[in-house]
Amino acid sequence: MARRARWQDGPGTLGLPGGGGVPLQIAASYRARTRGLLGRDGIEGAALLLTPAGSVHTFGMRFAIDVAYLDRRLRVLAVRTMAPGRLGLPRPRSRHVLEAAAGAMAGWGLRPGVTVEVSATGALGPAPGAR
Repeated sequence: MARRARWQDGPGTLGLPGGGGVPLQIAASYRARTRGLLGRDGIEGAALLLTPAGSVHTFGMRFAIDVAYLDRRLRVLAVRTMAPGRLGLPRPRSRHVLEAAAGAMAGWGLRPGVTVEVSATGALGPAPGAR
């Protein structure tokens, strides 16, 4: 059986529609996904990819964020702006969640139906337990 590649925690680049890229932090471990953006004062000019994830919350956050729900092919299913202290609804078919500063995704051209690319900087490897 072929090995399935999976992201690991670390830096990367988010490839945007129409070219260009945005610095990206990948949170693939349970610990990194649980921490997310908690304790930060902002995430200007960058994004956070939670994988795997189907929903998010903003309890304990200090700022509003844009949230994009992505399917397994990295196609945007929905984009929402969430204020602090909110619980996002789970999205069917969502496998990844992208978070950025409120208003950033509109500026990047992210909307439902658009496909993004994720380039990990030395963070790709076999899935744990894959043989």
